[in-house]
Amino acid sequence: MGSRYGTPPAKHRHAIWRERRALSSLQPRNLIFSSTNRAVDPRDLIIDYCPATHSYLLNTAFSHPQNPLQLPGGDGGFFTSLPNTIITSLEKRERKGRYYLERPQQQPGGRGPRPPPGLTGAVLPAGPAAAGGGLSPPPGCPEGRTLAGSALPGPAERLWRRRRRRRRTRTRRTRPGALSAPKMAAALRGRAGPGGAPALWRVQSRGRSTFDVVVVGAGIVGLAAARELIQRHPSLSFAVLEKEKELAHHQSGNNSGVIHSGIYYTPGSLKAKLCVQGAALCYQYCDQKGIPYKQCGKLIVAVEQEEIPRLKALYERGLQNNVPGLKLIGAKEIQAKEPFCRGLMALDSPYTGIVNYKQVAQSYAEDFQKAGGTILMDFEVTNMEMAKESSPGSEDGLKYPVLVRNKKGEEISCGHLLTCAGLYSDRLSEISGCSPEPRIVPFRGDYLVLKPEKCYLVKGNIYPVPNPRFPFLGFHFTPRMDGSVWLGPNAVLAFKREGYNLFDFSTGDFLDAVTYSGLWKLVLRNVSYGVGEMYRACSLSAQVKQLQRFIPEVTTNDVLRGPSGVRAQALDSDGNLVDDFVFDGGTGDLGSRVLHVRNAPSPAATSSLAIAGMIADEAKRRFEL
Repeated sequence: MGSRYGTPPAKHRHAIWRERRALSSLQPRNLIFSSTNRAVDPRDLIIDYCPATHSYLLNTAFSHPQNPLQLPGGDGGFFTSLPNTIITSLEKRERKGRYYLERPQQQPGGRGPRPPPGLTGAVLPAGPAAAGGGLSPPPGCPEGRTLAGSALPGPAERLWRRRRRRRRTRTRRTRPGALSAPKMAAALRGRAGPGGAPALWRVQSRGRSTFDVVVVGAGIVGLAAARELIQRHPSLSFAVLEKEKELAHHQSGNNSGVIHSGIYYTPGSLKAKLCVQGAALCYQYCDQKGIPYKQCGKLIVAVEQEEIPRLKALYERGLQNNVPGLKLIGAKEIQAKEPFCRGLMALDSPYTGIVNYKQVAQSYAEDFQKAGGTILMDFEVTNMEMAKESSPGSEDGLKYPVLVRNKKGEEISCGHLLTCAGLYSDRLSEISGCSPEPRIVPFRGDYLVLKPEKCYLVKGNIYPVPNPRFPFLGFHFTPRMDGSVWLGPNAVLAFKREGYNLFDFSTGDFLDAVTYSGLWKLVLRNVSYGVGEMYRACSLSAQVKQLQRFIPEVTTNDVLRGPSGVRAQALDSDGNLVDDFVFDGGTGDLGSRVLHVRNAPSPAATSSLAIAGMIADEAKRRFEL
């Protein structure tokens, strides 16, 4: 009783034996269709006849199931009471004795199967093959395959075979770390957003995802770079990998939203050039896409006499950086622009604005997907390496030699890799064999929020004059696109790279920071500043006191604790803040195919389109795209 399905268990063996014995004793003329009529013996057989030229099923009359069957030759009897119903599969539910009908497969052209000419009933007439125990085609039908009655399975055997096939499918194993095509397709279907269908189908058809260039990180810099690359190289396939389930989830979506004009940065530095160029491109892009923004301007206010020389030096720096519209104004002009602000002198930058950078990043993603790119969410990269060897006769190992894996074991193959990982840029660089420096140290910035009834106190951005002795800028007033006003932030060491709350803690991130010599050198040079920041982080009144230097009307009753952001601050081994952009590629076979954006500091959001152009130029030079 064994077959290619194996030996049936004892509980099925007797039922199958009885079916086969009954079938072997039946004449071909007596083989009939089963139906839902309880009067019919459940051992009656369903016949599915499939000739070579076209498929058909006996007794097909879906539109009139209530009509009785008419046997060939006008025979009557018991069979005339059977409903004229097609049954192509019969499944018995245990302990209920129910039988279910399954619609037969439609034929090409939308037409269902048709009975052979001259046959309207459910009985196969006896033919020459009857003597040999088989079934011959009805008269007038093309020659088809002959079915031996003794080999046809009954309901119990069919049920057992079906369960056997399902069990084998569930227990089928795949190579560790590899995904079958359906599983990868299902995974990608849930991760690719609207507009990514063309690239998604290209991945599904290959069974394993392969791309020419993969960008790791769906922050505003990564998305801008991917958008620029796919626009320059439309013939190549691109993908963006993001470990979160939404775009721009960290630094890009948790910042002040200011479009900086480029005043603070060292003249001639890459940071200064990209900021001025990026601000112009940002305004132009928002106009093209209809993204709302406000060019509300910024005042850098000196409230003490010792700050005035630094303010004038800042004005000269802005002029060297070609920042448009800069001018120095006095106390009366300050009150004309900001009625509640007090100061001795201010630097007016009318070109500064505000925008929702998360909305800008989402627009970059839409442009990328419309151009044929694929964005895969919930894909946290944990390893990257060169493929050891390719399968015989396959060129994928030569064209896509870089393997990228996530913590779930899913695998992406690509020709080149670009990482814009922000808070994890140093760790991804180490995975690929690059230098661990500069190291990323996370600093948390906590904002206060003005109560809605007090937002009239601030019209535009109000910033302090930066003190060169301290590493961070200090408290400032920032209006938002939703009408709220953010105050701050401070700057304290975060105990977790994505720790937005005071008590968020990660043992690995904490040990990684405190065991780095560069952090201790920075702390020892700024002990008083660090202690003050920690005190202000815990004391609301201490933070309000800093704000009252500019707007005395602000009180502790006017503010609420607001959101927080984490800044990916790059530090070198000497404890110096790395203020400019850093790119790294490493050495060896993998290093020649990888480009890391190691540091993209503020104003990276403002400069995102300009940075993207620079990254695209660097990728073309290194990867020879």
